[in-house]
Amino acid sequence: MKEIKVLGTGCCSKCQNLYNAVKQKADELKLEADVIKSTDINEIMKYGIMSTPAIVIDGKVVAYGNVPSAEEIEKILKKNK
Repeated sequence: MKEIKVLGTGCCSKCQNLYNAVKQKADELKLEADVIKSTDINEIMKYGIMSTPAIVIDGKVVAYGNVPSAEEIEKILKKNK
């Protein structure tokens, strides 16, 4: 099972919007994945991310610094199945 993390400080709507979009797209694609939202600054720093929100799949940063479109999220998820 995949682990998909959406990282963000939790103080803006972008993080929540990205989490919702990733969760929805993962469900649509019927991915076997745990979609987790993390606001832990220490965890964010562990990945070396300077700009949030970010998507991390199985420990690998695949997007950060913006909220990708639904089409971009789908491409990211399919590429990292």
